[in-house]
Amino acid sequence: MRPMAKQGKTPTNRSSSAPVQAAENKNSSRIFAESFASPLQLTDHFLIAMPSMQDPVFGGTVIYVCEHHVGGALGVIINKPTDMTMDVLFERLDLQLEIHPHVGAMPDAPVMFGGPVQVERGFVLHAPAASYTSSLTVSDEVVLTTSRDVLEAVADGQGPGRLLITLGCAGWGAGQLEEEILRNGWLTVRASPDLLFDTPVAARFNAAMALLGIDPAMLSGEAGHA
Repeated sequence: MRPMAKQGKTPTNRSSSAPVQAAENKNSSRIFAESFASPLQLTDHFLIAMPSMQDPVFGGTVIYVCEHHVGGALGVIINKPTDMTMDVLFERLDLQLEIHPHVGAMPDAPVMFGGPVQVERGFVLHAPAASYTSSLTVSDEVVLTTSRDVLEAVADGQGPGRLLITLGCAGWGAGQLEEEILRNGWLTVRASPDLLFDTPVAARFNAAMALLGIDPAMLSGEAGHA
């Protein structure tokens, strides 16, 4: 029997492919890792509470996310009305609410409970309009303002054409919202300004689900997130 020859070096005409393949694999791994390292971005999205969300504050809610970054998130509940209407709120602020046909502020429109944080503070979501003292542009169609001057403009009939007023907001620390989503606490979907400003309050939960093509009656607490 002939002794097995010792393996020599890989022939020259094949040696060049190994480093190339290794480089390609390394590059693919890097791209794959980077794609998962990118932070979840939920600004201008709706959070829709899953049936597993048993929290008495957030169960059954739709939240509009105004800001989301690595440090945390801020949003307001848009389907949980308080007993206060806009005319009562403006009366408490010593503002006389003037009604104009082109302004979307109606005296009997409910003020929303925006969340358990800073419940004494007003948060106004509105269409882009004049410049106000304290505003955050969320998207091309939605601005968040927390200063009184936007309400003064509304009272004078010069305010934004579309608005939603909440008392309080919802806040999350770094990674907290992402963890709740991974635990199937929330569904997420890109926000719709029409739903935000025009859909009746009682219909907003089902309308938000419809953006995902989901029938709420078919959901269970074990369903995944979007």
